[in-house]
Amino acid sequence: MHRMTRRQFGKTAAAAAALATTGLPRLSLGQSEADDHTSGRRFPEGFVWGCATAAYQIEGGVHEGGRGQTNWDVFAHTPGKIYNNQTGDVADDSYHLYKEDVQLLKDLGVHGYRMSIAWSRIFPEGKGEPNPAGLDYYNRVIDELLANNITPYVTLFHWDLPQALADGWQSRDTSYAYADYAGFVAQRLSDRVKHFMTTNEFTCFTDIGYRDGRFAPGLRLPDGPANQVRHHAILAHGLGVESIRAHAQGSVQVGLAENARVFVPVIEDDANIEAARRATRLGNAPFLTALMEGNYPEEYLQHQGANAPRVETGDMQTISSPLDFVGLNVYDPIYVRAADSRLGFQVEPLGSSYPHMASPWLNIGPECLYWAARNVCDLWHPKGIYITENGCSADDVITADGRVEDTGRVMFLRNYLTHLHRATAEGYPVKAYFLWSLLDNFEWADGYSKRFGLHYVDFVTQKRTPKLSAEWYRQVIAQNAVV
Repeated sequence: MHRMTRRQFGKTAAAAAALATTGLPRLSLGQSEADDHTSGRRFPEGFVWGCATAAYQIEGGVHEGGRGQTNWDVFAHTPGKIYNNQTGDVADDSYHLYKEDVQLLKDLGVHGYRMSIAWSRIFPEGKGEPNPAGLDYYNRVIDELLANNITPYVTLFHWDLPQALADGWQSRDTSYAYADYAGFVAQRLSDRVKHFMTTNEFTCFTDIGYRDGRFAPGLRLPDGPANQVRHHAILAHGLGVESIRAHAQGSVQVGLAENARVFVPVIEDDANIEAARRATRLGNAPFLTALMEGNYPEEYLQHQGANAPRVETGDMQTISSPLDFVGLNVYDPIYVRAADSRLGFQVEPLGSSYPHMASPWLNIGPECLYWAARNVCDLWHPKGIYITENGCSADDVITADGRVEDTGRVMFLRNYLTHLHRATAEGYPVKAYFLWSLLDNFEWADGYSKRFGLHYVDFVTQKRTPKLSAEWYRQVIAQNAVV
């Protein structure tokens, strides 16, 4: 195939530019066509567009306002645990700059903001006497959001566990302490907050923290104790749902934000679609499946054998407390196909050349946003689906003239949202999308080395600079369509 050289291309482009300056008529769409070019990619009326963040990743102020120490404070200050031994002590300093950050949200035109509350700001010891200064801080943030016509969507636990709960999620008592905290916050904030998420991403604060040791608290437990940690986490969720409903002022919406494993049929035919559905159920057995079905799948219990979690009377009924929505944090796919095996599916490997973003784990698979919603709806028929996180890391740099041209992120988001639009067009009850993230932030074990934000943050000066992706997302929201 003949390819133009760079010189030939330059000449051709120059000729085209010269043509544009002549008196020749230009081809253009009619005004009505131009105005309606997104009509086939519009989302349902009332669709909620938002951004998401997490307390430890953006707030800083770890020694201010009576905040208690957390497991992530301890972990981040343990040498060798975090990239370049960085910590979240300052992060984006949103503890002080929250009004500026709310204006960034307003400038985007978002309808909602998914934020998390630091448990240790409310109960510095994890339980006992509440801290009025911590509650006052979140009252100020929520009031600022509402004053700017932005609806708060509150996550009650995004991994930052009070360090005073020394046994952490190994102890069943932590589940009950969480329920007390959740009920207290719901009681105090539900006059203005009407959407609560109990927890964020079970596997990250259980398996990666207690089994793999890569996240706080950095333990490497054997299978039996690690499975019990999982059980205590989903029990906390269920107890939290009950406690929020019992203490809330008026009607509230309660769900969770879960990074369920997303299985995508490698070929979209009946057999492989069924394989993806089966894989979704079994691949999420200890977490979302248990929540939605009120039981651990038999295949999971058989596989775990003597290491299966101990379940007390009433646990599963509590764990499966009805939800108003299921929040899904969606980033990358796992491709499967039908197989003549006991499970009925097999996972397809990704080759070494499979495309990914700046984070090596973030494999690009836009169709996973469609299949995340479809598989969960086909299996469990939730009242609603929120995409509580979706976004990507990129190697963002700020230019001499102060711009960040993150074209790769725009590509990523445009393709993913195109597949989310397919889900809404087919009638799946996807009601909201929260882009991760509003800001570059402390990215857990990666420290500040990976940037996920719509806004570039200079972590020395704390200056926020909107990226190209912020301009693009602003247009998506304004038109309620993929642009």
